[in-house]
Amino acid sequence: MLITLGRHVLRYLATIFVASVAVFALMRVVPGDPAAVALGVSATPELIAAKREALGLDQPLIAQYLSWVGGMLRGDFGLSLTSGQDISPLVLDRLQVSLILVGSAMALALAAAIPVGTWVAMRHRRADDIAITALSQVGIAIPSFLAGILLVSVFAVRLGWAPANGWVPPDQGVSAFLQRLVMPVCALAAVQGAIMTRYVRSAVLEILSEDFIRTARAKGLSTWQALLRHGLRNAALPVITVTGVQLASLVIGAVVIEQVFVLPGLGSMLLDAVSTRDLTTVQTIVMVLVLLTLAVTMLVDLVALALDPRTGR
Repeated sequence: MLITLGRHVLRYLATIFVASVAVFALMRVVPGDPAAVALGVSATPELIAAKREALGLDQPLIAQYLSWVGGMLRGDFGLSLTSGQDISPLVLDRLQVSLILVGSAMALALAAAIPVGTWVAMRHRRADDIAITALSQVGIAIPSFLAGILLVSVFAVRLGWAPANGWVPPDQGVSAFLQRLVMPVCALAAVQGAIMTRYVRSAVLEILSEDFIRTARAKGLSTWQALLRHGLRNAALPVITVTGVQLASLVIGAVVIEQVFVLPGLGSMLLDAVSTRDLTTVQTIVMVLVLLTLAVTMLVDLVALALDPRTGR
């Protein structure tokens, strides 16, 4: 078990290294000189040269890479090219917003998908199974940003039940925080819930056809009892794997939702940095998103390994 765990950790450390090299290299092939971008179109060659030296851009690429990685390990994400300010506290603040949004959306999606998916699997080929399956297909087809726009037009504009956009930290008022969180969370959770419902249904249907379920029923257990006692743990493995994939995609999909609801998360910060060609900020945020995605993937693998050690072989 420990050997398998160590192998997983080493694999993800190697993946992080490759990802950091890829992000660093991609930012270096983007057209334009970061020093010239920071100083503007009226900068003289002398000023640009001095700025490149101040930013460390005159050093060899390997030295620039090691400086960037070392800074991130210390929590120093560098200076913004446009404002010259330290972006570390801003990135951490924006990260909290994105994590709250993504975590709440996935929790809501799973809270709905697990019982509904299990129920429709037990009601296979009946009217409610057909109706919910068709409804989940519609949910998959609707983009999250469109769901967000529809929620705003109905519940904010027409009914006035919640603010259309904005953000209030939880320490400044729980009620205002929840009012501004509920619609973006629902917009993200609607699509993810539809996807997860179908996966839960498929996983439970597959388990119900296994021999050990038929054996349990032959011993006198009902279908529900056999599923609860012997089936759910086995059905959880593929669902957990899919949850990891969907959670990773949810981190990226939250970028658009943050723009729709004007949330100060990493996504909106990334788009602002791209529009101003702030390559230092873009590089940092992309790497943070990569680290989040890899952390989620690793966590899912470890949970699957704990549920079934055979998955690590």
